[in-house]
Amino acid sequence: MEKFQLDDMIRGWFVGDFTPSVHQSKDFEVAIQRYKAGDVEKDHCHKVATEITVIASGRASINGEEFGQGTILRMNPGEYSQFSAITDVTTVVVKFPSVIGDKYLREDG
Repeated sequence: MEKFQLDDMIRGWFVGDFTPSVHQSKDFEVAIQRYKAGDVEKDHCHKVATEITVIASGRASINGEEFGQGTILRMNPGEYSQFSAITDVTTVVVKFPSVIGDKYLREDG
């Protein structure tokens, strides 16, 4: 058995084609992410990857719509999402495939 700590991973990502990682894979990425109320993720999309997010606890606003515990959201390639934590929030995220650099911020104007 090997032992790892989520806090040692970057932003909660623990499986994927990056380091550190518990399991390296080009096929998919997995993260458990914790946000404090008021935290914001910039509006972005992935051009290659599909991203599935589960709100494991708390409430968040994504693209201006409020979601709570148990909600599962699928963002397809090219769909922009803007996340903000309404309360403290924990999410479980699966993204596939694992493509380094496949995050594009929405440009102003």
